Amino acid sequence: MRVPQRRRARLGLCGCAALVTLATQPAFAGAIVDLTHAFDEKTIYWPTAQRFELQVVSHGRTDSGFWYEANQFCAAEHGGTHIDAPCHFAEGRNTVDRIPLQQLIGPAAVIDVRAACARDADYRVRVADIERHEARYGRLPAGAIVLFWTGWGERWPDVQRYLGDDRPGVTSDLHFPGISAEAARFLVDERRVDAVGLDTASLDHGPSTDFIAHQILNGANIPGLENVAHLERLPARGATVYAIPLKIGGGSGAPARIFAVLPDADEPDAEEGGGSSR
Repeated sequence: MRVPQRRRARLGLCGCAALVTLATQPAFAGAIVDLTHAFDEKTIYWPTAQRFELQVVSHGRTDSGFWYEANQFCAAEHGGTHIDAPCHFAEGRNTVDRIPLQQLIGPAAVIDVRAACARDADYRVRVADIERHEARYGRLPAGAIVLFWTGWGERWPDVQRYLGDDRPGVTSDLHFPGISAEAARFLVDERRVDAVGLDTASLDHGPSTDFIAHQILNGANIPGLENVAHLERLPARGATVYAIPLKIGGGSGAPARIFAVLPDADEPDAEEGGGSSR
């Protein structure tokens, strides 16, 4: 598989450099699915975090007559579709810039837990959910990027429905699914996955106060992917995920452009719908 030429960009954070992007055409063999929510005024952030703000520096014609656009933006590391670096909840673990790229590119395993989450907004993914997926699709592949499909992505960008509470600064009444301690330990100790993500605001469920899934996964130097979009467009197995964050030196997290390359239609494990309905 050929990798597309890198997009060249100058990115500004909190008043830094202007944003200028020159895009090239990707050259992947399979179809590409964008798993990233756009960063704009609707982007959902943790209730206590700095929301995304885009400031226009220039938008129009210069005195010389040519068109020129440039912006600067400011936002918290953790919000929108983003990555939690292991150092987020584990002292001495990798910062964003130190996560090996090979750990952020790998075979996707999309585990459908929508039915359980529909019954319980505070559901925590169990080991049994993973084992049920494996019984149907086989053991998680080496270096897997495991994505839990809770169905919460359908609620984006409605803050009240997505977080359970839309009051700025208030974190005492949040409700959304996450990952149990047992499942996190299973992924670390028994499956040795490369990364874990889901279509909610946190690896931990909304009411969590100890953020134990973060502690376990980050403690094992495993990054988390949060607010992942459009998991319904991925097969249960066969896609390759690319989770590429801004390379913030010393960062505990960063906005990420996450996408997946789908398998060819004739591949045997390219089943539709994230392993829909068991």
